[in-house]
Amino acid sequence: MRSATTPLDLLVPGPEHLPADPAEPRLTTLHAVPAGTPHVRANMVATVDGAAWGADHRSGSINDDADWRVFRVLRAAADVVLIGAGTARHEGYTALERPAGLPAASDRPLELALVSRSGRVPQLLADGDRPPLMITGATGARTAARLLPADRVLEVPSAHDPDDVDVRAGLAALAARGLARVLCEGGPTLLAALLRDGLVDELCVTTSPSVVGPGPSRIVAAPASGPGAAPAAGVPTTPPVPARLGHLLHAPGTGTLLARWLLR
Repeated sequence: MRSATTPLDLLVPGPEHLPADPAEPRLTTLHAVPAGTPHVRANMVATVDGAAWGADHRSGSINDDADWRVFRVLRAAADVVLIGAGTARHEGYTALERPAGLPAASDRPLELALVSRSGRVPQLLADGDRPPLMITGATGARTAARLLPADRVLEVPSAHDPDDVDVRAGLAALAARGLARVLCEGGPTLLAALLRDGLVDELCVTTSPSVVGPGPSRIVAAPASGPGAAPAAGVPTTPPVPARLGHLLHAPGTGTLLARWLLR
């Protein structure tokens, strides 16, 4: 169980000490976004050598209590958490609750929206009392409709391939439901698609003070090129996106760094 009691130092702009506070007023201010305006924030964690997960193939094995403080604030400020269905399956996602004791984006429940070409719903979520939203293409919509209520399936086929997902249209469909403040929690393939289409307003990256070696993906990864294929590697497929540092936090007890990068 993570604890939100780890002190943080604000290095940029700063310096400023941020002691643990159950209400997190300072962290809430640092991560504030305009109300009612569509906004996409991605939150990812990586090791010093760039790994997006640890030996158990889960990001939870490389984050810590410092990351948990910011994680809670970001979820409280969101209308919906957006995540790839595969990542939700690997990480064991269930229906979400707003973090207690923090200023919330709204009185509505925190929604969970999955993105999937196949439309397959992770079993933990399919069996839950609060079904997720599913953003998918034409064939995936038919698959998802077998397990989810019709109003929870958002069919947004790509113009180039009706079975692929138009992530821009998916975000517009969420905004039409009043879910304008989006928190993307991965995985690497979904984040790559959002970055490719210029849809990410800010990227929050926690750097965990550990080195895990070769194997795990980066926090951004190309999709597999075919059934059973590994993600493509080599030359980047999109031009670099300029990033401006919004702020940088540091956990003096562990060395964990938490950066907020503004992309547009």
